[in-house]
Amino acid sequence: MGSDAAIPTSEYISRRKKVLRALKDGVGVVFAGEGAPPLVGHWTPDQNFHYITGITNEPGAIVLFDPRAEDPRRRCILFLRPLNPEAEAWDGYRDPIGSRLRARYGFETVMRTGILPLVLQRIIAARRRLVCLHPFAAHTRAVSPDLALFRKIVERAVGATIDEQVRLLPTMRSVKSPAELKLMARAVRATASGFDAALRAIRPGVNEREIQRVIEDGFIRDGASGPAYNSIVGSGVNGTVLHYNANDGTAKDGELVVIDAGAQFGGYAADITRTFPVSGRFTKEHKELYTLVLRAQKASIAAVRPGAKMVDVNEATRRVFEKAGLADAYLHGIGHHLGLEVHDADPAGELRPGNVVTIEPGLYFKDRAIGIRIEDDILVTRDGRRNLSSRIPKSIADIESAMRTRR
Repeated sequence: MGSDAAIPTSEYISRRKKVLRALKDGVGVVFAGEGAPPLVGHWTPDQNFHYITGITNEPGAIVLFDPRAEDPRRRCILFLRPLNPEAEAWDGYRDPIGSRLRARYGFETVMRTGILPLVLQRIIAARRRLVCLHPFAAHTRAVSPDLALFRKIVERAVGATIDEQVRLLPTMRSVKSPAELKLMARAVRATASGFDAALRAIRPGVNEREIQRVIEDGFIRDGASGPAYNSIVGSGVNGTVLHYNANDGTAKDGELVVIDAGAQFGGYAADITRTFPVSGRFTKEHKELYTLVLRAQKASIAAVRPGAKMVDVNEATRRVFEKAGLADAYLHGIGHHLGLEVHDADPAGELRPGNVVTIEPGLYFKDRAIGIRIEDDILVTRDGRRNLSSRIPKSIADIESAMRTRR
């Protein structure tokens, strides 16, 4: 589908109106990005474009914001590439511009990208403030697309200026609406189904890739479109590699297996990690270390609340590990925002109700071939937090009980 049916068109319209209000007398553009369907997977748009339109199948599309346009129907214009029947015979047919297309996407004005230069020229003659909405790129990468466009305009329009509101869309995206939270809850539910299947599949001698297959099949059986990112399934020393994705080792008796995987549902991601004993029972050493990581996670989850900062949440875990003398084995931060992207738009600053963040402390001992990470998806509420993934077993007793039922 071209848009996420679970989020109503009215919500996308409301998001765009919020951008218009924030721009005041400025002109902004948001690009979908270019590209062709890859051989593996699907083309995906810039997620800021996705967030304000719901459109996922229009490479080259652009949204133009002009809050001071005399015609209110032209204050927010969607530009789409021209129709190309020969290319569309390969990649999929597209509708002509008309009432059906405008209603589907919630735009009163839709034009083709070929006319954008003329439209911009007329707008800049009357309004001289251009506002960057795309995040600025590192100096080693290409300039962000709106800044590149605006620089060309400024060269040709004396008096035009470039301003920025690059935190606007990340701030909006970080606070999830009820419709978004429903999609994220479904992504977590599908992820839980995958982990349930993985618990039944783990045993000595099983290949990591077979565990991956089982968990991702579980996502799809529960309605997900598939994994939200490359699943990590690392047994033994492989579990100490933070972004391990070879997933081709063999799980051995006496090892732990770290599974970091999440389903995608309606464009939204879950991101969960659990650590399971391959044999079905934790050793004494595993229990001591696992209990410590779980204690750290609980401390950091308790620190999640409106007004807190992720650095404070991270510090709660670090204090637990420092007291145990194991802070050097904690190799990463505590987590990140979650939403349309696994590492979602992060406005920085204090947490707000509606944010969803991951909490994922871990300890890693390469010399002992032990990696342990526990990760949950936490919603910031007005009075604290709610664990969206609490039904996935993570206590030692619950994990061992679940694994005893393996067929």
